[in-house]
Amino acid sequence: MTFHINNMAYTIVVDEKIADEIGKYLDLEKSLDTRDLLAAYIRIAQEFTFFKNDLEEISQKIPKL
Repeated sequence: MTFHINNMAYTIVVDEKIADEIGKYLDLEKSLDTRDLLAAYIRIAQEFTFFKNDLEEISQKIPKL
């Protein structure tokens, strides 16, 4: 996956599922700026936090063995 940030290209290898998730929040067809990258990071972190909280609530309901 190649990001174009502030007119510089950065290529990283990521799992296809992660690439799909990143694609939800970033338009990889255009040159991005750091603001776009930060906003996408915050959205993904927020999504993860909600998921983690939901998982913890479910785990609390499971009886301990």
